[in-house]
Amino acid sequence: MKWVKDWYLSDIILLALIGVFFGIIFLGTNYIYDILAAVFAPLGLSQIPNELLLGLWCMPGMLAGYMLRIKGSSVLGEFLASVVEMLFGGQWGASTMISGVLQGVGSELGFTLTRYKHYDWLGLVATAATTTIVTFGWDLARSGYAKLQLWLLLLFFVIRFCSMFVFGGLLTRAITDLLDRSHVLKKTHTN
Repeated sequence: MKWVKDWYLSDIILLALIGVFFGIIFLGTNYIYDILAAVFAPLGLSQIPNELLLGLWCMPGMLAGYMLRIKGSSVLGEFLASVVEMLFGGQWGASTMISGVLQGVGSELGFTLTRYKHYDWLGLVATAATTTIVTFGWDLARSGYAKLQLWLLLLFFVIRFCSMFVFGGLLTRAITDLLDRSHVLKKTHTN
């Protein structure tokens, strides 16, 4: 496995920091989710908070993949964040790790489709799209989305993609650019 040789200690430390940082953020986001769910439930749209916040919940995988540019970093970054959230008492318990792996695989697929060569807007849009598709497929099976009306499915899909693009595209790019300008990232890091 050649790709294993590409990992350095600094990459592992950065990946761990991403996982811990986002795992803690997820705990706070759970409260925001609960408040939004209470607001949208009387309207029959209690799934909207999930769609709005899913980009944030998928951001560690997209950020790790974009920042580290190493095969597998998206899956590991997302999984580590889910483990940290679970260990600190996240409301979804161990099932968070299943979601973390699926979300990480979705992020990894975007970089895979671009052959790990496009760490630019094409790569970010591809990653947002594949993460949206994978996670939406999971919710079709797990959350009963398959029973919803077509217009509602389309609305949820569009909101989810926008959330993925804002958090996984715009914010990921902004964070990486800031770290790049501060010389935190490797000298070979270019956009």
